[in-house]
Amino acid sequence: MPFKTIAICVLPDHLHAILELPSGDADYSLCWSAIKSGFSRHLPVSSNRSASKQVKREKGIWQRRFWEHQIRDAEDLKRHIDYIHYNPVKHGLVAKVADWPHSSFHRYARQGMLAPDWGGIDPGSAKKFGE
Repeated sequence: MPFKTIAICVLPDHLHAILELPSGDADYSLCWSAIKSGFSRHLPVSSNRSASKQVKREKGIWQRRFWEHQIRDAEDLKRHIDYIHYNPVKHGLVAKVADWPHSSFHRYARQGMLAPDWGGIDPGSAKKFGE
């Protein structure tokens, strides 16, 4: 299941990601299923799973659905990358994007695609990033 991670941010109770599948492959559901399954295999089984989750062999950490959006153009991609990187600030987890370690923001900053202080200069700028 090859795919490229364009942007990602893992938060305590959810994650955001932009994935690029190979040309001709549009099966995002199968891709996410593989990601969830691979991650979940390393976790112990919770004793308080619902009967439905037990029947479906779910560990109970993932919601069954996900929001899928096909990127329309370069501006749409930029807006979604900004939204993903700014999410820890939006949720009040950090004051600056750079302070959240579980994000592709750091790769973008290392590669010079975003300034190291991006998304944390003006505390009133939340609406500027991806909204």
